[in-house]
Amino acid sequence: MTILSILAAILILLGLFFFFAGTVGILRLPDFYTRLHAAGKCDSLAAMLMICGIAIYNLQPFSFAALLISFKLFLVAAFVFIASPTATHAITEAALVLGVKPWKRTEKKRP
Repeated sequence: MTILSILAAILILLGLFFFFAGTVGILRLPDFYTRLHAAGKCDSLAAMLMICGIAIYNLQPFSFAALLISFKLFLVAAFVFIASPTATHAITEAALVLGVKPWKRTEKKRP
């Protein structure tokens, strides 16, 4: 095992952990906005970590083709870094315009 494969495994496992945390947040949080917050933050970070881990793992047999594929994967990670929070913000704004009410502490949590 090389240093790059260990780093790639750590990044992929961290990505899996954040996907799991986002899923728990979606299931446990009380309303649309908090669920969207959990999904947006955790999924963005998890996707970035996993894509970067795969890109680093791809560099193992170092060649120009492997470098080109890893570069493309890093570009996908940069796109996710920009697009995911933007999409989450747009969905939140649309929900506000449509009148979805935020949960308040005085209300009962829905089962």
